[in-house]
Amino acid sequence: MQVKEIVQHFNTLFPNPKCELNYKSNYELLVAVILSAQCTDKRVNIVTNELFKNWNTPYKMVTLSQDELEEKIHSCGFYHNKAKNILAMSQDLIDKYNGIVPNNIEKLQTLAGVGRKTANVVFSEAFGGDAIAVDTHVLRVSNRLNLANTDNPLICEKQLMKIFDKKDWSRLHLQFVLFGRYICKAQNPKCQDCPFREFCNYYANISKRQ
Repeated sequence: MQVKEIVQHFNTLFPNPKCELNYKSNYELLVAVILSAQCTDKRVNIVTNELFKNWNTPYKMVTLSQDELEEKIHSCGFYHNKAKNILAMSQDLIDKYNGIVPNNIEKLQTLAGVGRKTANVVFSEAFGGDAIAVDTHVLRVSNRLNLANTDNPLICEKQLMKIFDKKDWSRLHLQFVLFGRYICKAQNPKCQDCPFREFCNYYANISKRQ
């Protein structure tokens, strides 16, 4: 299948893809993305709905102790490291950028706990930048569809950037995520609803076993 066809199919499946995290500011988005690591967006939204009522700026966030923040985000999993990173990131924003989330990938990655994926999501979602953030969904779908051949998110990102036009990167990221979340799931994917199954590695393997 040609790259053009892949884009067309994704545009048909998800014509207006949206980030499923709830946020009202760039800072809230950044915190939500950090919380979303190995956690569902649905769970993150439940947690941030309460958290952001009183702690929705870096200045407010750093008034919380590590233990206090851990208690508030406990259900997101990995709460110790996430709380540590959110507090350190918030302090970095205050110290380096006057409390304002920077608008480029390199500066975003100078913040504590902000890696390439998180920086790409914020750059794309908050500032309309062109970026492909590779999370577990994007990595899985890319490998199944023979668009990448790696377990390394950074290598996968570079491979996808070579394949697709820059103007499509951010939309495709969201489409990959939604496709992986609802159709090409890690367990029990809905292959019958997939327009790509004819050249999918996963589908080919399960077909051989049937």
